[in-house]
Amino acid sequence: MNILVTGAAGFIGAALAEALVARGDRVIGIDNLNPYYAVSLKRDRLARVAATAGEAFRFIECDFGDHEALARALDGHGFDRIVHLGAQPGVRYSLENPRAYAHSNISGHLNMLELGRERGVDHLVYASSSSVYGGNEKVPFAVEDRVDHPYSLYAATKKADELMSESYAHLYRLPQTGLRFFTVYGPWGRPDMMPWIFTQKILKGEPIPVFNNGEMSRDFTYVDDIVRGIVACLDGPPGDDGATKPGGSVAPHALYNIGNNRSEELMRVIGIIEAACGRKAQIELLPMQKGDVPRTFADIDAIARDHGFQPETSADEGFPRFVSWFKTYHGID
Repeated sequence: MNILVTGAAGFIGAALAEALVARGDRVIGIDNLNPYYAVSLKRDRLARVAATAGEAFRFIECDFGDHEALARALDGHGFDRIVHLGAQPGVRYSLENPRAYAHSNISGHLNMLELGRERGVDHLVYASSSSVYGGNEKVPFAVEDRVDHPYSLYAATKKADELMSESYAHLYRLPQTGLRFFTVYGPWGRPDMMPWIFTQKILKGEPIPVFNNGEMSRDFTYVDDIVRGIVACLDGPPGDDGATKPGGSVAPHALYNIGNNRSEELMRVIGIIEAACGRKAQIELLPMQKGDVPRTFADIDAIARDHGFQPETSADEGFPRFVSWFKTYHGID
């Protein structure tokens, strides 16, 4: 297949592109290479993909939030399916720069829906987020749960994406799958996320900021597991058969949680990272930050049933792999 991947220089996008070309697909990757975090890391990811993919991977620098630029960039390029992973990420940054989220996550998502409609693609898989659950009291979180009370603008934009996708599935019968990612981590991860921040500070002997006085838990999901789940969903578009899909749609639009199906206590994960770093952390206990939630926990029954997804990597395996990669990437002995 010919597949368009947005956010191809991102953490998950680059890993997905590598997996798709490894199985014989051709990938067009787009990304605007914005400076939210180090562009050098994004370019290093792209170089890694290009080194193994050869002519099966083509990268185009493009801001998909600009519909005219998107049309120009993809003129003459054909593709059968789209995996839309590109977005402005981060709960905390949405407090500082909300307009970036409107541009990338609202306008950008609409542009990809229009692109999928105009090109008549077989399937559009897009990234949602566990953040849509807000402070959900029921655990584990299920796709049938109400998600009407987001704790951050980032979460609100992801909920809006799901609603826009539902309308396009209804109006234009565009087959779509939305994936609510749960705290993805692993090699080549993002510098604004906990594994990177904690590993870097522990190795430097600096205090690590631990919010809500450490009373936090997360459904940490290893990137290789996430990629396997995306590929499985990509290969199985929802049918336009009137049946009720996960998430409640009777149009060709399914929503799935994709997580590790286990909520890890943050303090236990800190212990795993400490052991992998070979030194103890200096812990600075802080109150809960605005927009954050105390816990996440994915119910993955639907994606397991429909696509055979089962996570394979535990926190005890995954975090040491990240620390090992981090040391190698930064030349730390």
